[in-house]
Amino acid sequence: MDNNIYQVYEDEIQALEEEIRLLTEKYEDIQQESTFFSEEEILKSIKAFQRETEGESKGHDSSSDLKAQLESLETDLSFLMKLTGFQFTSHSRKTLEKTGERTVQKHRLSGKCYSLSFQLEFQLLEMQSKEKVSTVITDLSIIMESGEDSEVNKFVSRVEERGNLVTFFRCLSTYAEWYEHRRRTFLHFK
Repeated sequence: MDNNIYQVYEDEIQALEEEIRLLTEKYEDIQQESTFFSEEEILKSIKAFQRETEGESKGHDSSSDLKAQLESLETDLSFLMKLTGFQFTSHSRKTLEKTGERTVQKHRLSGKCYSLSFQLEFQLLEMQSKEKVSTVITDLSIIMESGEDSEVNKFVSRVEERGNLVTFFRCLSTYAEWYEHRRRTFLHFK
């Protein structure tokens, strides 16, 4: 009898240790992903900002111009969100490899399109030659709240194979809009 009680406690301890290990890994991943920019990019941004503020300190209308630009950008963003239905909630970028001509970045993006949530994870390979820059999306992974809709699952699989994000966003926007109409209609009849 005592061995059974000890075994139950040991099983519970092992389960808790496993949960702690998983949460620790998740925390480390989040910490690693939260670094959006490299030190070089941060320094470039600081220098550019300092140059801008030095140039603007000569003029007195700079803060009102910035406020007007910010309001204009917020208006544009609001319009685009209403038009497309997309609302991005998070984005992270991690540089995996950077050489003179080649850059590989891992992106994670999550958001909603109308009432459908989605998450994307992909690698962006950027190749730079003397005359042009070419980019390729690899390792695309899409997670969606589509329920048991097999057609959506087939579509997501095809998009993942081809790595075509433009097609995904176009089709998701249309599908999510009609999904929202159907959902409202069925709620009306309940």
